[in-house]
Amino acid sequence: MSASLSKAFAAGAIALALAVAGCGGPEAGASAPVAAARQSGAPAAAPALALPDFASIVQAEGPAVVNIRVQAKAAREAPFPFQGDPFFEFFRRFQIPQPNLPRQGVGSGFIVRSDGVVLTNAHVVEGADTVIVKLSDRREFKAKVVGTDEQTDIAVLRIDATNLPAVRIGSSKSVRVGDWVLAIGSPFGFENTVTAGIVSATSRALPDGTYVPFIQTDAAVNPGNSGGPLFNLKGEVIGINSQIYSRTGGYQGLAFAIPIDVAMKVTEQLLATGRVERGRIGVAIQEVTQALAKSFGMDAPRGALVASVEKDGPAAKAGIEPGDVILSVDGQPVETSSALPPLIADIKPGSSARLEIWRDGAKRTVTVTVGRLETARAGRPDARGSPEGGRLGLAVRPLTKEEQRATGVSGLVVEGVSGPAAEAGVQEGDIILSVNGVPVKDVAQLRSLVAGKSHVALRVRRGDAVIFIPVELG
Repeated sequence: MSASLSKAFAAGAIALALAVAGCGGPEAGASAPVAAARQSGAPAAAPALALPDFASIVQAEGPAVVNIRVQAKAAREAPFPFQGDPFFEFFRRFQIPQPNLPRQGVGSGFIVRSDGVVLTNAHVVEGADTVIVKLSDRREFKAKVVGTDEQTDIAVLRIDATNLPAVRIGSSKSVRVGDWVLAIGSPFGFENTVTAGIVSATSRALPDGTYVPFIQTDAAVNPGNSGGPLFNLKGEVIGINSQIYSRTGGYQGLAFAIPIDVAMKVTEQLLATGRVERGRIGVAIQEVTQALAKSFGMDAPRGALVASVEKDGPAAKAGIEPGDVILSVDGQPVETSSALPPLIADIKPGSSARLEIWRDGAKRTVTVTVGRLETARAGRPDARGSPEGGRLGLAVRPLTKEEQRATGVSGLVVEGVSGPAAEAGVQEGDIILSVNGVPVKDVAQLRSLVAGKSHVALRVRRGDAVIFIPVELG
């Protein structure tokens, strides 16, 4: 659309809006002054439009936003950890690598304490030999990296300065979809760039963000914005801009920010001890689909399905079993499987947590003593899947004694797959452990367990993972 057409369209839209505002009588919702003006024949004044005052936010909070430059002695590979994957390759980290030269990068950050504490993303300073923080007044300081946390992509820096302007910290719990937001950063090195948009979604789970319920926005965010603040209309920081979804590497309307509540908890631990402690219960989980919910007798798909339980882990000691669906943690609902890891990780190791679970068609409560997560992330098996045709469409055989010793399980090995099982994602080499929670030992038992059923849930061992696969039998 040409500039002239854009202006014409805008003028027409305003005229249409005023015309619509002037339609109808008092009974149609007109204000008293407008209705009185109509009755007297006097012209009515156009209603004032309340628009966000972004300028005041920038003036008040902008001085606390910083530019971050990093340099390393040797170049490193492009900072796209999932490069080559047809989906993950589109999640771009906000850096500007310079291959074949000493690595240089640019990012953003913000001052959270007047004595020189700065927050940014861990990937901005990853592998850096030198980190320079540039303030809005053009002063530059060499920063010390106090600590980083890869799980949440948070880094805490400290510069030798006092009486610095600091941002006001808000709460991400009050963020609503549709709220106005404002981002300040250094996209492509253009310092103190301001963009605005709305919150597109909350509690968004990303493939590489197990412990972060991201805030999704449509604010224009580009390489170099990484680590910069996301403000609400009160001028409070509610998130840290971290990732974008892009087919081009630039802005496409999908940006993701780390909730400030998550970031500040990590910051407090890094400042106190230099590391972050997280809770764990020792389960692998997957999403509860509509088909699985039917199989378990649930009225709707929700919660996190326990696919496997670590032997002698906290969950096993509490009596949690494969096939249980975790519905809440200490009263906080678990609507999707991605909601569980952040809730558990946020619990102090050694503390007790009350889990509401669904088992055998009813709710029950178990108490778990939360363990400590060392380095590994909480497991989330791939839920996309896994002759005697029969109703399932499977050719199976029992495990040999040698196979049972090697795998530590008993069940039926899938040697051929077709029909409903193939459509559900069962694969050759899978080991069927149970059907609807009942352990399977031989083919005859398998047939009897599926007889007369319209849908079943198979618990399957695939490699080192154990998953549930719902099969619709019709």
